[in-house]
Amino acid sequence: MLTVKDVSKEFRLGSAVAPVLKDVSLVLAEGEFCALTGPSGSGKTTLMNLIGLMDRPTKGDIAVDGRSTRLVTSDRLAALRNQVVGFVFQSFHLLPHLSALDNVGLPLLYRGVAVRERRQRAAAALDRVGLSERVGHRPCELSGGQRQRVAIARALITKPRLLLADEPTGNLDSQSADEIISLFLELNRSFGLTSLIVTHDASVAARCTRRIAMRDGRVLDDDLRVYREFV
Repeated sequence: MLTVKDVSKEFRLGSAVAPVLKDVSLVLAEGEFCALTGPSGSGKTTLMNLIGLMDRPTKGDIAVDGRSTRLVTSDRLAALRNQVVGFVFQSFHLLPHLSALDNVGLPLLYRGVAVRERRQRAAAALDRVGLSERVGHRPCELSGGQRQRVAIARALITKPRLLLADEPTGNLDSQSADEIISLFLELNRSFGLTSLIVTHDASVAARCTRRIAMRDGRVLDDDLRVYREFV
């Protein structure tokens, strides 16, 4: 599903060059459920942005769904990202004046899908995440956990092959965080959705079948384990 090969990333700060990632390589198979962990500044968010095709590496190659992205145009890269990748963020990124239904339908609006079909598919996505009774509510009328469910439904509506979540429980209380990770696991099991979750929370990482730990821009440890439910 995903191959990262000898990827490095540098940022220029005036005349200085700041290396952030250094020769990172990893492979995610179809249907894996992975945590990407590490201290602040370890490079995990930069790596996720590269995997999500929101940025390009300075060196190396990233192949998504068997397709190399090294030489593709920016337009083709954006199209591939739109077709294959779904994103969930810590801060939800919901539009405050829109209902849950219309927030979820936004990606289809950008694709030119007619309003009736857009709302039907958005309602189905909200039902999938347990919010069928909140379709008309605006973000201010929802709890933090419910807002994150809306964000997850929005990420799912385009039927991505790869789901990327950057600290998706960072703004939630412990109960809501546990419910959100349980939802991610359910989606992974039910739809085989390949998932990569950036987290600093050890309890979140412990529920993933694979944990990739980073430090100083490198993969420090890649722990592929048999999943065990914690009760």
